[in-house]
Amino acid sequence: MDFRRIEGLPPYVFTIIDSLKLEARRAGRDVVDLGFGNPDLPSPEIAVEKLAEAARNTRNHRYSSSRGIPNLRLAVANHYNRRFGVTLDPEREVLTTIGAKEGFSHLMWVLLQAGDAAIVPAPSYPIHIWGPYFAGADARQVPIGDGTDGAGYIDRVMEAWELGWPKPRVIVLSFPHNPTTSTVELEDLQRLVDWARERDVVLVHDLAYADMCFDGWEPPSLMQCEGGKEVGVELYSMTKSYSMAGWRVAFLVGRQDVIKALIQLKSYLDYGTFQPIQIAATVTLNEATEYPAELSGIYQSRRDALYDGLHRVGWDILKPKGTMFAWARIPEPYREMDSIEFARHLVTECDVAVSPGVGFGPGGEGYVRFALIENEQRISQAVRNIRRGLTRLVTG
Repeated sequence: MDFRRIEGLPPYVFTIIDSLKLEARRAGRDVVDLGFGNPDLPSPEIAVEKLAEAARNTRNHRYSSSRGIPNLRLAVANHYNRRFGVTLDPEREVLTTIGAKEGFSHLMWVLLQAGDAAIVPAPSYPIHIWGPYFAGADARQVPIGDGTDGAGYIDRVMEAWELGWPKPRVIVLSFPHNPTTSTVELEDLQRLVDWARERDVVLVHDLAYADMCFDGWEPPSLMQCEGGKEVGVELYSMTKSYSMAGWRVAFLVGRQDVIKALIQLKSYLDYGTFQPIQIAATVTLNEATEYPAELSGIYQSRRDALYDGLHRVGWDILKPKGTMFAWARIPEPYREMDSIEFARHLVTECDVAVSPGVGFGPGGEGYVRFALIENEQRISQAVRNIRRGLTRLVTG
């Protein structure tokens, strides 16, 4: 039988490193896992308490609504007003999704079909590349740079749209960016919005790391731009901001006709997230308002431990301004290796697991991604292991 929807999908390269990690641990080795971006910090206690309370109410065991319960959508609108100074209509401009990945995938279904095209970053979070593909469309990858060039990406996107044919219907953005940690300022998003208002194109901004930001820098929202709600939609997730990865609670906000279209599609596909989870998410958004900043401080300390430690052993990397990752070019003495070979070397010789850059598309080759999912002590241990195992590094 042919499985045409998944024909052409490459092997999920992250499983290669995961298998090596598990093999090493079975052999009794202590591998520091900085690979999969799975938050290790607990969800807010208030979320857990409210979930347990709501789950005991049998009325919450019935089907919910695929668009999200009204109080949760109102909480999202209030959160955007506090966080970004943006006014959203919870009835027409907010939709709950079962995590950002589900929301993005099904959003591509309503925006794209066979013969259409989307512009996506290269490298990119895998679903940003493959979401358009699953919708039968083409994903045209535009280089995002090495993590310092968000404004340049905006310029390259506009150029790619003008030169491309057929004209892409969708432009995918994600700042701060996974995996490169690239950032953008509000004035650059505004330039793109102004440009998009003159063209038949929808901007889709995945703001997964809205609250994971360092050194006083704050990520902008597409909704803060004048005209942003006219040309685009934005995904906001509780996964990273509130360390609620397994809860699968995210939101699509913005352009009303796009929100309405996805509501219609989802009415055929699902009944929404389990209602006690939605109730807990509502209370968390309303009452745990300081939690994202607390998490951000923890991740900044971890970033500093990794950045400073690698610098000391002779591996200079970019210092991220946001996300829970660090994007590192393979050090010069090892650049004869591709990213899978180098990641394998880190597991087998250094007892450190990272993600190979090629797992984020061809544009990620030559890099690896560190996830800040261990505490400072374990990160320091990883640096010591790297110093011991990367014998060709020039150390100070």
